[in-house]
Amino acid sequence: MSNALPQTNTMLFLFQDNRIHTSKYNILTFLPINLFEQFQRVANAYFLCLLILQLIPEISSLTWFTTIVPLVLVITMTAVKDATDDFFRHKSDNQVNNRQSEVLIDSKLQNEKWMNVKVGDIIKLENNQFVAADLLLLSSSEPHGLCYVETAELDGETNLKVRQALSVTSELGADISRLARFDGPDTKLMQNSGKTKFKRTSIDRLMNTLVLWIFGFLICLGIILAIGNSIWESQIGDQFRTFLFWNEGEKSSVFSGFLTFWSYIIILNTVVPISLYVSVEVIRLGHSYFINWDRKMYYSRKATPAEARTTTLNEELGQIEYIFSDKTGTLTQNIMTFKRCSINGKIYGEVHDDLGQKMEVTQEKEPVNFSVKSQVGREFQFFDHSLLESIELGDPKVHEFLRLLTLCHTVMSEENSAGELIYQVQSPDEGALVTAARNFGFIFKSRTPETITIEELGTPVTYQLLAILDFNNTRKRMSVIVRNPEGQIKLYSKGADTILFEKLHPSNEDLLSLTSDHLSEFAGEGLRTLAIAYRDLDDKYFKEWHKMLEDANVATEERDERIAGLYEEIERDLMLLGATAVEDKLQEGVIETVTSLSLANIKIWVLTGDKQETAINIGYACNMLTDDMNDVFVIAGNTAIEVREELRKAKENLFGQNSNFSNGHVVGEKKQQLELDSVVEETVTGDYALIINGHSLAHALESDVKNDLLELACMCKTVVCCRVTPLQKAQVVELVKKYRNAVTLAIGDGANDVSMIKSAHIGVGISGQEGLQAVLASDYSFAQFRYLQRLLLVHGRWSYFRMCKFLCYFFYKNFAFTLVHFWFGFFCGFSAQTVYDQWFITLFNIVYTSLPVLAMGIFDQDVSDQNSMDCPQLYRPGQLNLLFNKRRFFICVLHGIYTSFVLFFIPYGAFYNVAGEDGQHISDYQSFAVTMATSLVIVVSVQIALDTSYWTFINHVFIWGSIAIYFSILFAMHSNGIFGIFPNQFPFVGNARHSLTQKCIWLVILLTTVASVMPVVAFRFLKVDLYPTLSDQIRQWQKAQKKAKPLRSRRTRTRRSSSRRSGYAFAHQEGYGELITSGKNMRAKIPPPTSELEKTHYNSTSWIENLCKKTTDTVSSISQDKTVKL
Repeated sequence: MSNALPQTNTMLFLFQDNRIHTSKYNILTFLPINLFEQFQRVANAYFLCLLILQLIPEISSLTWFTTIVPLVLVITMTAVKDATDDFFRHKSDNQVNNRQSEVLIDSKLQNEKWMNVKVGDIIKLENNQFVAADLLLLSSSEPHGLCYVETAELDGETNLKVRQALSVTSELGADISRLARFDGPDTKLMQNSGKTKFKRTSIDRLMNTLVLWIFGFLICLGIILAIGNSIWESQIGDQFRTFLFWNEGEKSSVFSGFLTFWSYIIILNTVVPISLYVSVEVIRLGHSYFINWDRKMYYSRKATPAEARTTTLNEELGQIEYIFSDKTGTLTQNIMTFKRCSINGKIYGEVHDDLGQKMEVTQEKEPVNFSVKSQVGREFQFFDHSLLESIELGDPKVHEFLRLLTLCHTVMSEENSAGELIYQVQSPDEGALVTAARNFGFIFKSRTPETITIEELGTPVTYQLLAILDFNNTRKRMSVIVRNPEGQIKLYSKGADTILFEKLHPSNEDLLSLTSDHLSEFAGEGLRTLAIAYRDLDDKYFKEWHKMLEDANVATEERDERIAGLYEEIERDLMLLGATAVEDKLQEGVIETVTSLSLANIKIWVLTGDKQETAINIGYACNMLTDDMNDVFVIAGNTAIEVREELRKAKENLFGQNSNFSNGHVVGEKKQQLELDSVVEETVTGDYALIINGHSLAHALESDVKNDLLELACMCKTVVCCRVTPLQKAQVVELVKKYRNAVTLAIGDGANDVSMIKSAHIGVGISGQEGLQAVLASDYSFAQFRYLQRLLLVHGRWSYFRMCKFLCYFFYKNFAFTLVHFWFGFFCGFSAQTVYDQWFITLFNIVYTSLPVLAMGIFDQDVSDQNSMDCPQLYRPGQLNLLFNKRRFFICVLHGIYTSFVLFFIPYGAFYNVAGEDGQHISDYQSFAVTMATSLVIVVSVQIALDTSYWTFINHVFIWGSIAIYFSILFAMHSNGIFGIFPNQFPFVGNARHSLTQKCIWLVILLTTVASVMPVVAFRFLKVDLYPTLSDQIRQWQKAQKKAKPLRSRRTRTRRSSSRRSGYAFAHQEGYGELITSGKNMRAKIPPPTSELEKTHYNSTSWIENLCKKTTDTVSSISQDKTVKL
């Protein structure tokens, strides 16, 4: 806090440091926090308890390493993955924390890392530098302590905001210097960012529930078998005690049943094997790499690939119901482009063919060549040559139109080091209009508080600036009054057509009608429109008006009302010149993406800090809002009562007068009513939209009104929330998450979207030109909004489809594998003897069946990526949780129980009292175990072959290779050689060779396989034939297309017919005109320093000396006062 506060008082304050922390762990907290998070999974805690039980010799039928090795493997793999993810967060944090700033330390400017900046430090900022913390402007190189701030990293907006230093500090010097007010976690940005949350998918939460159910099922099985053991011990067991050398009464039947219960809990634990979680993590990792490697999501202009910043949420991408999107920088590029204009009843900017028919502008069409003109914008393109021809022919209306665009604005100009003219614009809309005029030969050069200098077709002209009638949200227009070199006084005005048309002279009636038609056409294309008009003023009239304006400016009462009245008086009897149409350029593919996601039944809500008109225009441009909608509800109440009343009226319009619209107070008592019934949504016919601003949303989010808001919003096709704060964005997301029980996704590009991104189930960051704050807080990132379509409809749907198939198969496989022990218990005296070889139990899930199910979980797909994009309705099953839910789980369990029944009783019946081909008895325990194990491996392999929809080379290798590996290991473990080395661990010596050489054994295996698989084959055949799903139909179509593939017809771009609406949606601040006319933002023309020494002194030393002098004076004055107030 050096230099800013007296040293004697610095210790009185404790401030946060300026470090940015988006990571979850550090070296000390990683192990305890990560273990705590991992053991929140019920399965991990379950296996830990099993491990403890296996350490008790009296009840353990399996060795302890069969559980501890997989458990440690799972925890280690997950910990490494989490550590890797957090390492990259630390790396990103360090990049930000180690940025350099010039800080005043001991009266000298020194480079200091951002993380070391403290509250009270004085920082020097230069042009195009990042801001290290929340700063207070002390002085600036601009006149009157002004500076221009670009907030692209915060909100994605590239237009400049004006800030002014206090007059007492603006005298410090010529460079921009700032005082750090809040840093690190105390900054407004970090306060609005929210906390990093541990996110889980709905499948994860369902699996936790299912593990509890399975554990309950396991306890029931254990109780049944324990009771059976007690009965068997009391009735039959006494006959065996003489052979086992038990003393009489040493072991009661009840105690035997108690020990048997725990033994069977250990044996049957494989219904939920630990390998399930290893496999889930591997599959998710594979899906994440597919996203990273997807070239169709690679943005070549900035060499930015898509990135899965987390590996735990992929399948949730296939279940999204609500998308919450920022506007600026996410849907739009925040680049305004001059597209059309109407001048004196003629449209310019359209392209026609040889027959005079209007045609679409394509990349092959040559734009107008502006290279012959000086000071042209390199990126400006215009395809209609007729406007340039009209200018060259000297059309007075066209010249006056462009002259107005050059004069009526608040743009500031400057020259860069190369001598090129650069415009600093407060509104990108104004920048587009001034740049367009510049390319057509009317160049805005410079301004002073009293003059505007332009260049008209190569001729410099200076106009006297008499007044600026500033913009505000009520006027929706701005005007300038200038005197041209001929002495004529002109009023030039531009603004919303609905406002400006009311100010026109009656003689404009015909032109008004024609221009209105043109505006409707422009609005139909989603362009932002402005009306352009002028008025010739009498010198005497203007002087009288200006005198009244000066009096109004110094009035102490009703000043604003008097000024507004004078503006209204002079802005009348205007002569219409025409209209402009500016495109708030959408990102490429936004319209197609929004349309496709809507067809997938995903609702898109736009949450933006922009004003209402801008948000509505973008809504129309994206086709979220259309003129075909039944109604658009606008909520703009200033109090909770007004907001509730507006919501009530909107609901009445939606459902009719007889609708029982619930009162907020009543609903507050019955929380269950907040769970909206989907049936109610289906009763709403037609399309509706809801638009609500920030101050109304603040009241609507209160506890007694939020249900009304949510119920209405969820009935609407589109919701637009404008003028909302970052915290309100997060609150809206939380509202839908909590009461709709829907999977949400938030997408944004700026720091003001971070809290929303963290609150949603899935957070997506746009890695564009607006900074990396949103990306650092996100789960997934890419460069363009259009990639969201592929992320959800292809990667998300495939991930959900694959994970569901994997889980269904895995539970089926393990119930079939494990429940054989249950049936065997009835034939072994409930002794907790395993039916398989212990090594088979250990290797079944790790080796014999792990790779095929991984291949299916990683590579399988029901339809191709292109068909997934072309048919968004395929996304619907994920939203409805159709592919894996509690019902599907029970079906898999029943399937597994049936298979286990067949696996046990067909070999048991076949082996019952039978001899082999050599006349020897083959119904021994070891032959029975080998037959069942072989049958099981073949059955589950055939089953996964039936489940696989998309075959790759890897699938073939893994499925058939796993069978080959099984037989290789089987013969190796049953060989004489390994028995000679480890006689205690491999007791099944020679059994495989003896059993599998018998033909009857193979017949038993074949019969078991057919009996297990045929019911499934028959059921699936009938289901696909009689009740095919959309996926089944497209898969059949794909097969038919392999022989002859027709050319794919390209989707035509739909154009929207629109009724005209106001397009005046400038990002403009009131009062900027007054700032210009006051001259405070004009740089005084001082001769520049000649020598380098003078430049250094001019730039740095002066303000440092002034600051030190002022600080010394301040400390001296404070020391004389006994009472210090800060």
